[in-house]
Amino acid sequence: MAVASARHILVDSEAHCLDLKQQIEQGADFADLARAHSNCPSGQDGGALGEFGPGMMVPEFDKVVFSAPVNQVQGPVQTQFGYHLLEVTSRTD
Repeated sequence: MAVASARHILVDSEAHCLDLKQQIEQGADFADLARAHSNCPSGQDGGALGEFGPGMMVPEFDKVVFSAPVNQVQGPVQTQFGYHLLEVTSRTD
């Protein structure tokens, strides 16, 4: 079974999400931005979500985590919780 590790930043608006993504693309540290901006408790850990398998996260999350390239920031991804930037940090298929 596939297992992935990922980190994310959760915010309330797509505009905020896009702004953070641009900052990361310009060299800002993902973990620092997660600690400063994420609405998820994982933000305190730089957005780290640990390891999980398919079906353990909401479907929109799973779709990205189990298909996107590793170590590449994805998003905004909209879920019932808000807007996410996602980065898959490892994955085994």
